[in-house]
Amino acid sequence: MYEKSVLGGGLRVLSSRTPHTRAVSVALFVGAGSRYEEPSLAGVSHFVEHMLFKGTERRKAPRDVAEAIEGVGGVMNAATDKELTVYWAKVPIDHFTDALDCLLDQLLHSKLDSVELERERKVVIEELAMVEDSPGEIAALLLDELLWPDQALGRDIAGSEESVEGLSRESLLGYMASQYVPENVVISVAGDLPHDQVVAEVEARVGGWAAAPFKTWEPATDGHVTPRVGLRSKRTEQAQIGLAYPSYSAFHPDRYALDIMNTILGDGMSCRLFVEIRENRGLAYGVHSSVVRYLDTGAFAVGAAVDPSKTDETIRAIRGVLDDIRSKPVPQSEMEKVKRYLKGRFLLRMEDSRAMASFIGSQELLQGSIESIDDVVRQIDAVSSEEVLRVAQDVIRDDRAHLSVVGPYRSEKRFAKLLA
Repeated sequence: MYEKSVLGGGLRVLSSRTPHTRAVSVALFVGAGSRYEEPSLAGVSHFVEHMLFKGTERRKAPRDVAEAIEGVGGVMNAATDKELTVYWAKVPIDHFTDALDCLLDQLLHSKLDSVELERERKVVIEELAMVEDSPGEIAALLLDELLWPDQALGRDIAGSEESVEGLSRESLLGYMASQYVPENVVISVAGDLPHDQVVAEVEARVGGWAAAPFKTWEPATDGHVTPRVGLRSKRTEQAQIGLAYPSYSAFHPDRYALDIMNTILGDGMSCRLFVEIRENRGLAYGVHSSVVRYLDTGAFAVGAAVDPSKTDETIRAIRGVLDDIRSKPVPQSEMEKVKRYLKGRFLLRMEDSRAMASFIGSQELLQGSIESIDDVVRQIDAVSSEEVLRVAQDVIRDDRAHLSVVGPYRSEKRFAKLLA
């Protein structure tokens, strides 16, 4: 499925040969995210990501960076998460070297111009302000704070207005020196290219990039064993509800059983939550569940937006659906349907070169090993109904429930009673 080489300094280069496509995707994964940040530097990973699009020694202005990819019909972007930052481009295969050259130029030769930095600081602060107009995002951030209080995992990836205001050019450069080092970077390429060619093109552009130590992430801590409620009082037409439970890390042996449980409950229009909350009761336009997995922890969450007068009823109804899946085994027919759904969505996604580059690159950076497509399919197939029941009973525990609510309410007490 892929080939791997390790270059001088520890830089890892992966390539996946995809003869069926005329596109190539290049992704650069860096071990830099909010889990690596001290409180005073909250948001620095995200700020650095923004700044690497603002010009290099050869591509002087942001427009020059964009045109290097858009000028050949390609697309490019980047994203910062809690455990990694990724820069990517997808172009016609004849322009592979253009994409690789541009991304590595950004990574290694960005100017971090002081004038551009001050301009972009305003943009990041505006991005933070956008969250205040999105009750769903507020509810998600509240859940993170409840699940992982007073630590990096519980903070907004972009930081706060106060922390962003305090970030200097020197602090960005210092952070890059601590994280943007060869051994902490993975270059992943998916397209109809031989691995030797990919490696040669990378080597031609990273000469002199010396090995250096890098900072590791902050471990998660918890210790709370009682239900928690977080309320943001806000005048809204709908109340946003988030109900979450601590769950499994990226390495947990039951992670695929958890994925199946999640799909049964809240993925698609035939899932249990959608059928009960929308179709049977008419309480919400949409309801969904999700799983997040980090290196040492994770969470299972349910979210919905409802009329403020229906919040209590909706929370009770959601809990009723969750109670049901932890009380009896999932019927075999439902298990088979959900497995087909999960495998089908996964296999269709892997047809895209960008998805393939992300699939292998993120695993290599975060886990140091890569599950193949066949491995994933095999592990989905191996999950039994009994395992899903056991996982549901292990994860959906009343004493570990976390509830976030955003809406026109004054007190958390009424919601705490719903978790009792």
